Amino acid sequence: MIESINLSNLEKKLLYEFKNRELLEEALRHSSFANEQAAVDIRDNERLEFLGDAVLNLAVGYILMKRYPDQKEGELSRMRANLVNEKKLAMIARSLNLGSYVRLGKGEIQTNGQEKKSILANAFEAVIGAVFIDAGFDAALRLIDNHFSALLSTADIDFKSQLQVVLQGTLNLTPTYSVIEEIGPDHDKTFKVRLNVSELQTDGIGKSKKNAEQEAARKALEILVSNNSSD
Repeated sequence: MIESINLSNLEKKLLYEFKNRELLEEALRHSSFANEQAAVDIRDNERLEFLGDAVLNLAVGYILMKRYPDQKEGELSRMRANLVNEKKLAMIARSLNLGSYVRLGKGEIQTNGQEKKSILANAFEAVIGAVFIDAGFDAALRLIDNHFSALLSTADIDFKSQLQVVLQGTLNLTPTYSVIEEIGPDHDKTFKVRLNVSELQTDGIGKSKKNAEQEAARKALEILVSNNSSD
């Protein structure tokens, strides 16, 4: 008999409570652990990881299509690839402290397997697969949306490049960006950037100069598209 672990705190962090808790336990069972349980017939998390990977790609694709209805397939694919990768999945897993719940074999424990990106990313995908089986796609979509929302800005469109293409193609102009305000302490600054090009001026706010510039460029693009549509 395998000793159970308390998963209530993990469910709170996931913002999802399992109807069948055994699915979550399976999702957290690394193959190194399962292989050491010679006297017990148990599954590792690889099948759930396989399923979770498919669900994750579908869900993120759907979220991006809803968020960016005018973007073409190539840009959406780039954005999804920037979100659905080992590094980002491991980052989310760490925010959930998932490593402390993953069941590992002795060898993986000795080599700090609970901190390995591959193990963390695979475990998170397995959890997604478990949620899908437990309650269907809508529940898995909500879980993914909840935990990927903070990362969406890192996958966003390169609005600065798109704006540059539009301006060069129509007006042969180049925008300028200037920081007009810095708010907060050095370790937690918020930047306000102003974009100027011809008679167009927009402001963007972000936790970095780059993000603030992207926001200003996005606003400028919206204005240009709106003006062209009304012509």
